[in-house]
Amino acid sequence: MVNFSKTPKLIIVIWIALIVDILFSVYFGRWITLFVSSMTLVFTVLPIVFAERFKVKLPMRFAAAIALFAFATLFLGEVGDFYGRFWWWDVVLHVGSAMGFGMLGFLGIFMLFEGDRFKAPPLALTVLSFCFALSIGTVWEIFEFGMDQVFGMNMQKSGLVDTMWDLIVDCLGAIVGSLSGYWYLKSRDGSSLFSGWIEAFVKLNKKLYRKSDDPPQA
Repeated sequence: MVNFSKTPKLIIVIWIALIVDILFSVYFGRWITLFVSSMTLVFTVLPIVFAERFKVKLPMRFAAAIALFAFATLFLGEVGDFYGRFWWWDVVLHVGSAMGFGMLGFLGIFMLFEGDRFKAPPLALTVLSFCFALSIGTVWEIFEFGMDQVFGMNMQKSGLVDTMWDLIVDCLGAIVGSLSGYWYLKSRDGSSLFSGWIEAFVKLNKKLYRKSDDPPQA
C-alpha cells in the first residue's frame, strides 16, 4: 500500500487543484478539460506509486519536479493555454524534461554498475544517457501527434516546425542532463551542474548503489 504521508506539499496543492478542476469539468460538461485534468492527475500520482512498488526512494525535489512538470505541461499548457500565451513555455518544458530524463537514464545505467564509480565508464554512460533522454523526447512527439489526430487537440501547434524545434531543444536539455552524470562520476562533492540531484538519489537508494562509496575516477 502506498504511503502518501511524506508527499511534498507542492504535490498536494497540485492534486487539490486538479481534483477541483475535474469536478467543475464534470459539472459543466467540459469533457476535453476533464480528460486532460484526469490524465495530469494520473501522471502526478504514478511516480509515487511506482517508487513504492519497486522500493525506490524518491528525493522530495525529484517527486515535486515530476509533478510540477506534468502539471505545467498538460494542465497549464493545454487547459490554461500557456503554450499560446507564452512562446517560451514549450521551450522551457522541453529543456527541463530532457535534462531530467538525461539524469534518469544515467541513474538507471549506473545502477547496473551498483554505483561503482571506478568501473562505470563516464563517456559511455553520458552517451547512453543522452540517447535515452532523446528517445523519450521522440516518444513524446509521437504522443502529441496521436492526441492531435485522435482527440482533435493542438499539441503540435505548427506541426513539423514545432516538432523539429522541440527535438532540437530536447537535444540541448539531454546534453546538460547527461553531462550531469559525467561530472558526478568525475567529482566527489556532486556540485557540478545538476549532479547534486544524482548524489541525493544515490544516497537515498544505497541498496541499489551499494558500491557508491568508491572514489571517483581521476
